[in-house]
Formats: sequence, C-alpha cells, structure tokens
Amino acid sequence: MNFDYTEEQGAFADALRRWIGRDYGVEQRRAIVQSETGVSAAAWATLVELGMTALPVPEAQGGFDGGAVDLFVVMRELGRGLVVEPYFATVLGARFLALGGAHPELLERVAAGDLTLACALGERQSRHELRDIATRAERSSTGWRLSGEKKAVLHGAAANVLIVSARSSAEQRDAAGISLFAVPLDTPGVTVTGYRTLDGLRAADVRFDGVELPSSALIGGADAGWDILEAGADYGAGLLCAEALGAMEALFDTTLDYLKTRQQFGVPIGKFQALQHRMADMYIHLEQARSMALLAAVTLDEDDADERRRVVSAAKYRVGQAARFIGQQAVQLHGGMGVTDELAASHYFKRLSMIELTLGDRDHHLARFIARPGFQEAA
Repeated sequence: MNFDYTEEQGAFADALRRWIGRDYGVEQRRAIVQSETGVSAAAWATLVELGMTALPVPEAQGGFDGGAVDLFVVMRELGRGLVVEPYFATVLGARFLALGGAHPELLERVAAGDLTLACALGERQSRHELRDIATRAERSSTGWRLSGEKKAVLHGAAANVLIVSARSSAEQRDAAGISLFAVPLDTPGVTVTGYRTLDGLRAADVRFDGVELPSSALIGGADAGWDILEAGADYGAGLLCAEALGAMEALFDTTLDYLKTRQQFGVPIGKFQALQHRMADMYIHLEQARSMALLAAVTLDEDDADERRRVVSAAKYRVGQAARFIGQQAVQLHGGMGVTDELAASHYFKRLSMIELTLGDRDHHLARFIARPGFQEAA
C-alpha cells in the first residue's frame, strides 16, 4: 500500500500546517478558548477559504467530494494544532445528510461555509450505545413532534442545525424504529445549555419540548435510521483517530524537544537511558496508532459494512490505548510542568482524553470488535 499523500492532499496538509504555525499557536488558542463563544470567526473563515468545508461535500452540492482519506489529512493537521472550531461536528453532520440523501440545500451551505452542524446523538442513559434512545419522535398533523433530551452535544450551542436521533417506534434499545432529523437550532421548543469541556471545546445539553417538525426534516426513511446512524458514527470515529494521531505526533515532538533542552546534572535529560527507553516505547505506540488510523480511513471509503465495523473498532481501541500511554508518559517526562496550562503538553493530553470518550471508548469498541461474527470461532 502507498502511504504517501497525493499532490492535492499534500497541498491541503501544507496549507493547514502553515496557517496553524502562523496564526494558531498556544497563546492564540488560549484566547479563543476563553472567549465568550469559544471559537474564532476568523479561524473558521480561514478554514472555509482553504476549502476545508467544501472538501467532504458531494460535487453536486458544490463540494470537492473528498473521501475519508482526504479528511484523514485534514483532521490529522487539526489535531496537531488543537484547533477548537466546529469542523469535526460539521463534517460529521454533513456525512449523515449525505448518507440519508437528504437536504442538499444544507450541504450547499456547509460547502460555502455559512452553515455549521452538530450531532445530537447521546443521552444520559445511553453512554456509548447510540441505539439506546429515549427521545421520542411522534407523527403529527404537520409532520413530526420531537420530545426528549440529548447530552454533551459537541458545539451544540454554536450550530445552525442539529442532526438528532429519535425513537419513532419499537423499544428503547432496539436498532429498529430509529429516525434521524435535521432540526434548526432556532426551532420553537429547542432549549440549549452550553458549557466548556475539559479540553477547551464547547458542548451543550439540548432539550426538545414538543418540537414541531415538517415531514421534510426526516433524514432517510422513518424507523430506518440505524444503518445511517451506525455508518455515520463509524465515519466520525475514524476521523477522530486521525485527529488523535496528529495530537500524539505533536505531543511526541514537544516531549522530545523538552528532553533535549531540559538539563540535570549538567547534561540534557534526554541523555539518560531510562528516559530514552520511555521515548522508544512512545514511538512504538505512535507508529502502531498511525497504521491503524490510516487503515480505518481507507476502510471507510469502501462498501463492506462488516469490515468497516471491525476495522473502525480495532482502530479506535488501538488509538485510544496509544493516546493514553503517550499522554501519560509525556506529562511525566515534563515533570510537574506537564499538567500546567502554560505548556502545550497538558492541552494535548486533555484533548486526547476527550477523543477517547467520543463515539465509543476503548472498552466499548473492544466489546464491539469481539462481538463481530466469526471472532469466537477464529479464537
């Protein structure tokens, strides 16, 4: 397999890395995180100008029809830069719309950069099981009536439109009977409570009190949303692996630089063999995570749903394992400074910790991998 970027992918990566290096350092990011909105309009405009919002959108809606490997390139660089703007949430929302063949006008606005999306999927009781849905969607005279509450919606308060999963029939944990809806945030009956998360990003709890929706709000077929929901969540998990890879690469580099400059007993501490061994272990984890993240991206562009489930869960588990190890080692190798706000290391570790908990943690994906058909027989 050729692991090199294409010319276009390399250009995307170079453009992003130059912008982040010039305008999105630790101090700039800190100011953005502490601002009222928690995001930068100027940074978002730059992402739009660079074509990042158009990249995942089909050509028919004015996009570049980029695949998962193209998004891997972008998410990896955004992970390196710890970019907090709602790019991932919007891309994931666009994926749901594209999979459902719905709302081309929304996809056109995503490509143009004047619409942001957020995915309201998790609930208080569901943890990582996205089919555990208590939010109800009932048919009404005008279309649908939505009632319930979603938790920890990434960038939910800043989105223009929410992608919402709801139970339209069957039992609470059934795969059948799930429907997906596109819900404008300013719809009457939608209440949003925003807050800052551990990693400096913004999330929100969203409540739906008898929200009236037209029939056109439906994404895909009624009661048939599980396949779209699962495929979209796998796509998002694969992109998170790419973001985590970029963050781990940057964290490894900054730790290595610290070991080369921090002196003890008159020599750089990187000269100590015990610390060299720890860096070697970090590098092994990093290389294995890189391979799995790229494999997941390649698999997402294929049509084999069973292979997608297997590889994405394997990648999310292995990347999460590497992120925890690399994060812990980096903090310890920085000494007491590793957990302070002044150093980038602490911010990378926080973001990696949140990625681990998004769209399924290690335990969830390990159980999902083991449950794949044929695993027990092969073992």
